Formats: sequence, C-alpha cells, structure tokens
Amino acid sequence: MPKYNTPMKPQKRLGGKFGFAKTAVLPTVIIKEEDRKPLSTWQNKNKIPIHVWHVFFDRAYGLSFNEAQRLVKKGLIQPTEQVFQAPGGATTKKLIYKFYYNYAYPLGVANERPKLVPACIEDKNGHILPYVKFQGGSLNITQDGINVLNSL
Repeated sequence: MPKYNTPMKPQKRLGGKFGFAKTAVLPTVIIKEEDRKPLSTWQNKNKIPIHVWHVFFDRAYGLSFNEAQRLVKKGLIQPTEQVFQAPGGATTKKLIYKFYYNYAYPLGVANERPKLVPACIEDKNGHILPYVKFQGGSLNITQDGINVLNSL
C-alpha cells in the first residue's frame, strides 16, 4: 500500500483539512452509508458502543462508531461511490466511507501469514467470478486493542 506511513496533507476537497487523495491506496476501515442509521439506532437503544474492525493481510484496525460519525460530521471523511457486483451479474451503487487507518487504533498484527487460496463463484448464467481468499494465519491482538476491549 503505497501511502502507508506517509503523512496526511491539506486537501482542497476537504476545505484545506488534512487527509489523503481520493485515490490513495492505504488501509481503511469501511462503513456503508446505508448502515450508519441502523448502527446508530442499535447503539443508542442498547447503550453498547459499537466498534468496526477491518482485518487486512498482515494487520487489523479498529474504529469506534462514534468516532466514525464525528469524522463524517466534521467533514474529514467524505463518501465514495462504490459499485458492487452480485454473482448474478447485477450491479448496485452504494455510498461508503473509508476511514484512514490514521484515525483508527491498531487492533492486531499477524504473527503467521495466511495462505492465499484461489476460489471462484459461478452464477446461474455460467459467469465465473474468480477471487482469492485467505486461509489460516493468526493475529496477535495489540495492547491498544486489549485496552479498548477492557474499556467496554
């Protein structure tokens, strides 16, 4: 990920606030726009703080839902339109928020690499959608991650 460990810079699209270019490739924690209201409702109703975790090949990051909401409200994170393709061939567009790992807490670091295993889905029309999945591996939870869990 080319922009990993590079500093954020003022962005014109963010009104001069610090961030990364829209096309920057770096770890992010993702929340779909359509999930924000149900998550907020559930969190408020149950009085249980939600944290969103995103696991990568060698690292994992966590972000509290409240912090995600604050970042959106402050204009530090803007939505991106993502196109999703279903196995049947249908595509849908959804707004997603990509929260830079810089705003998240380090949740885990791999101590055993997973294997990359080829897989595919064949839809009812015979289209083959190849992909790679992770198999095996293990992750050590960071002290930051343990502190967050203990605080909940």
